[in-house]
Amino acid sequence: MSKRKAKQLRAKIATRRSNARPGRLSKPKTNTTSHDQSKAGSKQARVLAMLATPAGASIATIMQATGWQQHSVRGFLAGVVRKKLHRELTSEVVDGVRIYRTAAPERA
Repeated sequence: MSKRKAKQLRAKIATRRSNARPGRLSKPKTNTTSHDQSKAGSKQARVLAMLATPAGASIATIMQATGWQQHSVRGFLAGVVRKKLHRELTSEVVDGVRIYRTAAPERA
């Protein structure tokens, strides 16, 4: 391929990319739902309700309630509860079983 044709091809590709989604990078992402809100009856809402009780919940009980695997429960606790929802997650060992609890969500 000649240099001239290669240059024309690059210009054509660049034009297609810029026209495909104009302003895509400049628009900020907007999320219409709050992180603290979850659909009533969803797995996420059930787990958050279990964690908010004074008794708390173990990984095994969360697995039974949701059908998730152990690594998925741990990922949910770290990624959603701690990072996304910014809730303080505490844990303690009771009779050889680790129990997780969260404080009630803070309303601003």
